[in-house]
Amino acid sequence: MADLIAVIVIALILFLAIRYIYKEKKKGTKCIGCPMAGNCHKHEACK
Repeated sequence: MADLIAVIVIALILFLAIRYIYKEKKKGTKCIGCPMAGNCHKHEACK
C-alpha cells in the first residue's frame, strides 16, 4: 500500500511540474524559474 501511495505522489509531482513548464512556455517565458523571467536583458542566453 505504501508503494502505491509513493508512486501516486511522484506521478502527481511530475504532472504538476510538466504542467507548470507547459504553461510558462505557452506564455512566452524564456527563462523559467528566473526571477526576472521575461524582463531579463540576457534572455537570449537562456536556452
